[in-house]
This record gives sequence, structure tokens and C-alpha cells, in this order.
Amino acid sequence: MEKIMNSKTGYKLMLAAAACCLIAALVLIVGGSIGRAGPFLICFFIALAIGFRGYRAWKPFSYPAVIFAAVALALYYPHHLLTVRGFALTALITPLLQLIMFGMGTSMSIKDFAGVIRMPKGVVLGVFSHFLIMPAVGFILASLSGFPAEIAAGIILIGCSPNGMASNVISYLAKANLALSITITAVSTLLSPIVTPLLMKLLAGEFIRVDVLEMMAGIVKMVILPIGAGLLFNRLLRGKAGWFDRVMPLLSMAGITGTILIITAAGRDSLLAIGPALFMLVLIHNLTGYTLGYWTGRLFKMKERDCRTIAIEVGMQNGSLASGLAKELGKIATVGLAPAIFGPLMNITGSVLASYWHRKPLLEAEAGKKKGFIEELSVN
Repeated sequence: MEKIMNSKTGYKLMLAAAACCLIAALVLIVGGSIGRAGPFLICFFIALAIGFRGYRAWKPFSYPAVIFAAVALALYYPHHLLTVRGFALTALITPLLQLIMFGMGTSMSIKDFAGVIRMPKGVVLGVFSHFLIMPAVGFILASLSGFPAEIAAGIILIGCSPNGMASNVISYLAKANLALSITITAVSTLLSPIVTPLLMKLLAGEFIRVDVLEMMAGIVKMVILPIGAGLLFNRLLRGKAGWFDRVMPLLSMAGITGTILIITAAGRDSLLAIGPALFMLVLIHNLTGYTLGYWTGRLFKMKERDCRTIAIEVGMQNGSLASGLAKELGKIATVGLAPAIFGPLMNITGSVLASYWHRKPLLEAEAGKKKGFIEELSVN
């Protein structure tokens, strides 16, 4: 079996199985048996995730497929994901977020913050754009949505959140400026205990009650302390625990998946009622972030690599932190819905954007080639 899965044949078989499951699910849905389609949809996404891993171009979509399998599981079987023997699984959200942030810290070092000195213009522009564009767009969309106040507040919350590590991966795949991406993520994360609560108070205060000091303390507990512990771990044990370096990314992904499972299950009824409309608003929020971020870079005459970086850093948010804050507010089933959708969706749109930019030559490289060609002609 292992030999089969290590060959292209195994991955093709998984994709074929995914196609069969999708067809079975669609037949059941069209036939009016939506409830019975659940197992086939879940298997479809799982088989798709495995099949994607066999192809370099599709491999970035493997993890989003796992997330969608988790969402399908939560929508069809929420009662299994809310309590276990009387224990409310929502209590796991904060520890899971701390695990994710610890993993983020272990992948960083103090050198990541040195980028502020090396690339001050790019860092300042990226962080400022991030905390200006996404909160403003979130507020506009929430105000126009007509959603219940708490669900609308969730749109603003995801907009006021800092960057996540996913943006660094997407920047690498998009041939953007990875060093700048890492620095913007690090700086926005460190600023989040102050900036995120203040923005939420300013923009979401009319939708829900926001205690600025309580939210600041929550972010320090869920983000700053775990990242600090991760940085210390990286400083003391980097290279001495190879197994940990390999396992930590998997644990972080498992933490994100678990968080989305619990939030989706908790907010299932609200999600089914307004799901398509909320999905469209979240998609608009995400894509607007990419677009305005990119053109902000162009406006300030940044290089193409830096423009791509700023686009990604503006458009991609730390959905896990937003979910954790929604839980701390005691409104995981309402305020937590937009972050739960935004996280998986941005991974898909980000992967598509990265795939496009990966194949698109950098403008500076093209300009250099043309200049060299012209110079060669003039010499001849």
C-alpha cells in the first residue's frame, strides 16, 4: 500500500475516489437527500487532499481541502463536536490558539525583527496598510450587510486582526519578498495587543460591547506569551530537537483544524441561515485586501516583489486569533463565524494568487532583460 501511495498511481486513485464521492454526493443532493450526502462530501475532501499532494502545482491546496472536510464534518455532525461527556469543547479554543502561536514563535527569531531597520519603508507601509485597509473594509461590509449585530461584528474583528504565518508561506510561493513578509507579520503581531482592541472599540463598539483592557489582556495571553515562549525555545534548542521542528507545523495545522471544527459546530444554525451571504462578504473582504494592498505598494513606487508582499500581508489575517477573541467574548457561535470562514477561504484564494504570481515574471526582471537586450543591440 505504501508503494502505491508513493507513486503517481496512488494519488490518481485518490483523485478518482474523490470524483466518485462528489458524484454520489451531488446525486443525493439533487434527489433531495442532503442529509445522506454528508459522508460522501467529507470523503470527497479527504481524498482530494491526499490526491493533491501528488502534484506540485496542486499541493498548496491540500490543506484547504482538509479544512473543508472539517467544515463538512462540523455541519453534518455538530453534536459530536460540542461536548464530550459533559465537557464543552469550546474550552479548547484558547489552548489550541496558544499552541498555534507557540509554533509560530518556534519558526521565528529575533533576526526577523531586524527587517524593520533593513526595510523600514516596506515594513511601515505594510503594517499601516494592513491595519487601515482591512478594518475599514470590514466596517463598511458589516454596516451594509444587514446581519445581526454580533455576526456583523465578526467581520470587523477579522479585519482588525494581525497577519498570520500563512501569509509567509503564500509570499514564498508567490516569489514575493519573504523577509519583508516575515517582518510585517512579526511587527503586526506584536502591535496587535494595542491596535486590535482600539480598532474594535472604534469600529465595532456600535455592534457589541468591547472592553479594551480585557481584550488586550486576552491577546497577550493567547498570542504574545506563547510566541515569546516559542522564540525562547528556538533560541535555546534550535537544531537540537529535529523531531520537534518536523512535528510543530503539523501540530499547528491540527490546532487550526480543531478550532474551525469547534467554531463551525457551535455556529452551525446561524451559518446555515446566512452562510452564502456571509461567505460572499468574507470573499469580498479578502479579495479587496489583496487588491488595495497591491496598489498601495504601486502607489508608493515599491518594487514588484514588495507590492506582492504587501498585497498578501494586507489580504491575509490571523483567523485563529480572531476566533480566540470571539471565544473570550463569549460569542463564538456568532462573532466567531466570519473568522471561521475567512481562514479556510484565504488559504484557497492565497494559493491561487501565489500560483498565478509564481508563473508570472517579476516586472523588474523583465525590465532588466529588455534593458540588456537594447544595450546589446546598440553595441552591435
